[in-house]
Amino acid sequence: MMRRFSSIFAPGLVLFSAVLLGGWFLQKGVSQDRNVYFQLRLFEEVVDHVMTSYVDPVERDEIYQSAIDGILRDLGDPNTSFLPASDADDFRIRMEGEYAGVGLEVIPRNGWVTVVTPLPGTPGTRAGIRAGDQIVGVEGESTEGWDPDKVVDRLRGRPGTEVSVMIRRPGLEDPIPFAITRERIQLKSVPFALELEDGVGYVPLLSVSETSFEEVRRAVDSLETLGISDLILDLRGNPGGTLDQGIAITDYFIDPGRGVVETRGRAANQNETFSAVREQSHPDLVVAVLVDERSASAAEIIAGALQDHDRAVIVGAPTWGKGSVQTLYPLTGGNILRLTTARWYTPVGRSIHKERSDQIASLERSVRTLSNSLASLPDTVAKPIYRTDSGREVLGGGGIIPDVLVMADTLTTRESEVIREVDRSGPLFQTAVFNFAVRYLQEDPELQPDFRIGPEDMERFRGLLGESGVPLSPTQFQRLGRFVRFQLEREIALQAWGEAGEFRRMMDSDRVLQRTLTLLRDSGTTSDLLRLAARPENSDWTPVVATEETQEEGSAPAGAGAPQGS
Repeated sequence: MMRRFSSIFAPGLVLFSAVLLGGWFLQKGVSQDRNVYFQLRLFEEVVDHVMTSYVDPVERDEIYQSAIDGILRDLGDPNTSFLPASDADDFRIRMEGEYAGVGLEVIPRNGWVTVVTPLPGTPGTRAGIRAGDQIVGVEGESTEGWDPDKVVDRLRGRPGTEVSVMIRRPGLEDPIPFAITRERIQLKSVPFALELEDGVGYVPLLSVSETSFEEVRRAVDSLETLGISDLILDLRGNPGGTLDQGIAITDYFIDPGRGVVETRGRAANQNETFSAVREQSHPDLVVAVLVDERSASAAEIIAGALQDHDRAVIVGAPTWGKGSVQTLYPLTGGNILRLTTARWYTPVGRSIHKERSDQIASLERSVRTLSNSLASLPDTVAKPIYRTDSGREVLGGGGIIPDVLVMADTLTTRESEVIREVDRSGPLFQTAVFNFAVRYLQEDPELQPDFRIGPEDMERFRGLLGESGVPLSPTQFQRLGRFVRFQLEREIALQAWGEAGEFRRMMDSDRVLQRTLTLLRDSGTTSDLLRLAARPENSDWTPVVATEETQEEGSAPAGAGAPQGS
């Protein structure tokens, strides 16, 4: 009997023990990372306790949204985000080409959003809206105190719909009503193309959008009819854009079969190498590319590939380092997850991606320039060495490090001290610059491009600053004279002759451009230009280079470029 009892009871005892001990082990956290059920149950238990027992009532939807936000925030990736259905709809409108506006560039001025530039050929221009007009109402609602983003958001909508705008114009007592029909705004990636001096063409690429390749191609082709032998492609301030257009622009300058960019991710479908497929249109054109701290994304792909293949010399400052690929995943309820799924690498294997902490450190090192933008001072982080097609040394470590490093014209210590005083007044200084330019042009409608701001003009502007709430002592204003004159002349040129006129008027003050022109004058071929770029005296500083001990893991060692497509 005992033996029979034991044989029947033993399996049940073992099963009971397994369940009991299994539950105990789970409670103690054994193998929790492999037990998805446990983690989900734990999360639901926390949510249930909060819902039923927390001292204040909490909505379940808010808890789940907070959890989603926390997951994505802890990734530390600013390019990964959750788009709720309401925002996702607007995102789809933009992606599908149904996004439209009225074509006005606006900024805050004296508590009101003010038009800086009505873009040529857009509904706003055709309706008669001018620079200096204040937008005081949209759709019957006062815009007092609104920020520019809110005004722009209200002006946007689907093509063909109408938006009512109330405009206050300087010199008129009563506001003017406008009814403007929205259109899809196609902003030009290449606003103009110029021959700067004998044989040197200049093409600024402001963004990489769906028409960028055709715009670049037309601009370069038109300049070649003028007989140019050298080309400056300006990518400064270019935030990037679509990958296919970045590839197409690069393809335009390099031989077929050459690598353009490689994507690497955890999933197999995220690993891909993109190569050029067309024959070069202008193989004998000597090319220099300008970059700065605001050049990012697809702009870095273009610069990196042209540098790796020795097709162009890169001049300026290290780029931003936005080297990641985002994939959109549709979610339940019409929501969208925008997730970073891969990173971009140049043809020789340099990662374009720069860690967020390094990007922030770059901003912290930045100083004010004469043009009122920011320039990053050189960092002290050692950069790994790679080799181009011809064996030239180029540096990795995130972003694109130019061949010729040139610092923008920065402000002196004394100028910076006064600028800090000006900054305390908020936007009032720029308001005064804008208003002065408008009045200056009204008083001299036949103004010529070689105009100069004289002492009397400077004194008038100092008085306007005082009236605008930016009082500067005579000593302070004198210290800021170079900066003030630059800002006034640039704004007047912009309002009088547009972007091309502004560029021509201020190009003598552009240190990066002038250094590039000097290099091009002293070289007759691409090989000559590459040799000049390698001379230390042509750069403003020398970056720190990694030794074999500090060479980053997985990077190509000095003297042995990574195989194409690796």
